[in-house]
Amino acid sequence: MNRPALILASSSPRRRELLAAAGFVFETVSPDVRERLDVDLSARELALLNATRKGIAVARVHPGKVVLAADTLVALDGESIGKPADFLDAARILRRLSGRIHQVFSAVFVGDPTKKRATAFCDVTHVQFHRLDDSRIAKYLAKIDPLDKAGAYAAQGYGGDIISEIQGSYSNVIGLPMEETARVLHEFGIDPTRQPN
Repeated sequence: MNRPALILASSSPRRRELLAAAGFVFETVSPDVRERLDVDLSARELALLNATRKGIAVARVHPGKVVLAADTLVALDGESIGKPADFLDAARILRRLSGRIHQVFSAVFVGDPTKKRATAFCDVTHVQFHRLDDSRIAKYLAKIDPLDKAGAYAAQGYGGDIISEIQGSYSNVIGLPMEETARVLHEFGIDPTRQPN
């Protein structure tokens, strides 16, 4: 019996790295979907909506594959924070997060169009930032590209420069909660084909 093939419906290099490091074999298709930022929805609802829209868009054109899509949002005081518009916006976002605890919501959609089956879930991680002055923010932004990152930062790499504590899934903050994702993929017949890195 042939194993179902997996598609990652994402252009995120970090999600590709997480899946590959866990031993999964997959192909990548960038969804032609504009992420929504709707103030009437909570960060959890919005991440689930965006992940589902991405997954369905790719599943429609790849009906014989299992499709995995995800969306990550940062929330502070109940307000969703997406990707910054530019570097000035990135610095503004980091000033807001400075010294505070915020939440990272990563929603994951997994669907198998052939079996008319789909599921979605959302994981939340609490992240505490160091106190960041303008000099520290400028030094951090000089090391990374914040424009493709929710909340204008990344946990990996230089994350320790700004993050003091993470409560919950570390991979969730990167963009894909691997513990729960691997469990759900198993339910769809998708398992790692080699030992994780």
